[in-house]
Amino acid sequence: QVQFVESGGGLVQPGGSLRLSCAASGSIFSIAPMGWYRQAPGKQRELLATIGSGGITNYADSVKGRFTISRDNAKSTWYLQMNNLQAEDTAVYRCNIEFPASPFTPRGHPMYDNWGQGTQVTVSS
Repeated sequence: QVQFVESGGGLVQPGGSLRLSCAASGSIFSIAPMGWYRQAPGKQRELLATIGSGGITNYADSVKGRFTISRDNAKSTWYLQMNNLQAEDTAVYRCNIEFPASPFTPRGHPMYDNWGQGTQVTVSS
């Protein structure tokens, strides 16, 4: 019954910014970290960032210093602020819940199999 709905993507020029939103519904494991992934054509899905219930964040090296993950205090919603976007950021972005106490690895440890449709981010001149 868990469902994820991503939004906020679009077409931007290099150096531009976007803010993505993830709205989750159903009986999610709310104490677990919330995460953002992306997948470009022909490439593996990549874990970008997580935020724990206490606000602890982790980032992939490829986005550290450019992307910021945050969460809503009252509902199962989290965000990804993306700044200084580059062509290599072009991908479909999706969200999920991470298993608690899992190491931060490139492929991540997603808790749910029913991924959302994702939101397309395209960075191009």
